[in-house]
Amino acid sequence: MSAQPIGAVTPVPRNRLQLSRVGTFPGLRALAWDKNVLYAARGYTLLRATPDEAGVDWKEVGYFPPSWWRKISSSARITYRLVRDGFHALAELPSGHLIAAVPGAIATLPPGESEFRISHKLLRGSRPLHITTVPNGCVFWGEYFDNAERDEVYIYVSEDRGSTWEVAYTFPKRAIRHVHNVIYDEWQDCLWVLTGDVGTECRILRASCDFKNVEVVMSGNQQARAVAVVPTELGLYFSTDTPLEKNFIYFMDRAGRLSRLAPLASSSIYGCRVGDSVFFSTMAEPSEVNPTDHVALYGSADGLDWRVMGEWKKDDWSMKFFQYGNVFLPDGTNTTNLLALSTIAVHDADMELSLWRVATT
Repeated sequence: MSAQPIGAVTPVPRNRLQLSRVGTFPGLRALAWDKNVLYAARGYTLLRATPDEAGVDWKEVGYFPPSWWRKISSSARITYRLVRDGFHALAELPSGHLIAAVPGAIATLPPGESEFRISHKLLRGSRPLHITTVPNGCVFWGEYFDNAERDEVYIYVSEDRGSTWEVAYTFPKRAIRHVHNVIYDEWQDCLWVLTGDVGTECRILRASCDFKNVEVVMSGNQQARAVAVVPTELGLYFSTDTPLEKNFIYFMDRAGRLSRLAPLASSSIYGCRVGDSVFFSTMAEPSEVNPTDHVALYGSADGLDWRVMGEWKKDDWSMKFFQYGNVFLPDGTNTTNLLALSTIAVHDADMELSLWRVATT
């Protein structure tokens, strides 16, 4: 299946989104949903909660023991941002095992234990951007590193609940720069692989869950440069991540027909779904084409009418050293009517998790 030419979409608003704040939790970063359970991290401590009408009661799940110097750096907000401390991605297996990305490693927490243990030390890069699981219990992540020489790039898999890892797929030399995301699509029982960053390195690929069949669906331009993809029954929503061109939200139906839905003010690397509503966030990565110094949350209840649901201004700290302003949206399957988001490097909401009830009017 290859993507067909872009079609025109004229929004016909049916349901408009409405967000109402449920709570704000300073110092927390939302990582992943497992149905109605939300996982979040405070530094190297992992917590979870089951938000309900009675409130949000966070309980400690486990912790990762960092090196001595990271214990120091993670204790202060600015040094935490400087060295990219804490948990960066998380996935839960049907067995209850938790697989996490921490600086320089993949770590695993078996059920009944409290300390994450390193199961794989990264040889290149500091962390993958995402971790995904499939129903048979396999776990996948793709290498994300600078790769100036355009060496081979690997997608790793664990078939033993995160205990050991092996290469599931290899991109040959000069094929791509790195892997942005690997995400499971329950409706087609497949994996979507997103890669970057220039020319034919920008790809959206569809792969079988054993990687025996891999096909390129989109490639060759900056509009195929994506990190965030949200599968739905009817198709895929994805947003672009390029400083070189204007960014957009797209929809590709199950027949491969591609529609451009809405413009974005900047690069987007996070997306999620709450019920039938879809959300994408942008980051403050100013360029000549995308000059904004704000980050924003975009949402749609029907996939056609897209609106800015929230906006935050980048703070005054250096983007190069203390991170771009961003809105993190958690991975996983969310069965609630709640949107979790975490903001970083923005005024008045730096390193803060907020929960919002999603309704339509």
